[in-house]
Amino acid sequence: MATRRPTVRDVALAAGVSPKTVSNVVGGYAHVRPGTRERVLKQVEALGYRPQAAGRHLRQGRTGVVALAVPAIDMPYFGDLASRLVRAARSHGLTVVVEQTDGDVEREREVAAGLPLRFADGLVLSPLEMSAAELVAVPDMPTVLVGEHAAGVPVDRVGIDSVAVAALGAGHLLARGRRRVALLGVKPVLHDTAAQRLQGYRAALTGAGLAPDDGLLLRVPDWTREDGAAAGAALADDLRAGRADVDGVLAMNDVLALGLLQGLRGAGVRVPEDVAVVGVDDVAESAYSAPSLTTVAIDRASVARDALELLVSRLADPDLPPRERVAPHHLVVRESSGA
Repeated sequence: MATRRPTVRDVALAAGVSPKTVSNVVGGYAHVRPGTRERVLKQVEALGYRPQAAGRHLRQGRTGVVALAVPAIDMPYFGDLASRLVRAARSHGLTVVVEQTDGDVEREREVAAGLPLRFADGLVLSPLEMSAAELVAVPDMPTVLVGEHAAGVPVDRVGIDSVAVAALGAGHLLARGRRRVALLGVKPVLHDTAAQRLQGYRAALTGAGLAPDDGLLLRVPDWTREDGAAAGAALADDLRAGRADVDGVLAMNDVLALGLLQGLRGAGVRVPEDVAVVGVDDVAESAYSAPSLTTVAIDRASVARDALELLVSRLADPDLPPRERVAPHHLVVRESSGA
């Protein structure tokens, strides 16, 4: 016997609200109290309720599809963000398609112009290279930016305060008594994320009464595990030869930090006894590395949820003024910094 599909009335009864309130929540109506919205969405997920999206979207002249464009799906941060966005979209009766830009400016421009995604109702875009002027002028569909790039642009955005993120990570190492703290992840060309994290790192040193030293900037071709491991091996060589004086490292992301741990460990450098390490992002691997990685966690669930809410409300009311939200972040202390 087939199981009956849950209805809007089932959700309303379970959440203690009216069917109209349930419809408002799943339809993305902005003016619902946060506590009520959370209660309804919890029951939507618990009951497995799925709105009859196809008919509704057709009546509205929409496809019910939104696009997410990120630089690289194989980077854990973006892969997890995509997964969370897909789950958040389900509660709005939406489907997500994912596009990879490879951080290439021409690809970003094509995506922002809607060229490969003309069927999508809206776009969540994590840009690296497009200019601020382009990000204001180009998008042909409702768009929400996520990340650090081109902060201050008058468009819907979920931002990340990477200055504060890096200052927190570096400050933790300084609070643990480390005084020669290096920064891993300086690339030949700094995009906004790296530039902000460099700024936050320097601010933490200055705040602790230490002069920033460019000799403590560990340069890499890219933010990969391989680059982190190579940097770790090189740092270990320099420490043994007396060419470096480093007792802590803030890596600009966890992937670099995980590679760094391997490179240091393989060369006999003890973490955290000799060199303490902190990353940024709190990707899933960080809790299972050896030693486990202290990191500054960026709330990707909040990024996904806020991006969908901004996009859905923009679809409902194209005349809303630009809005910006900032993702929360917090320190997760593990073994690599001496937990």
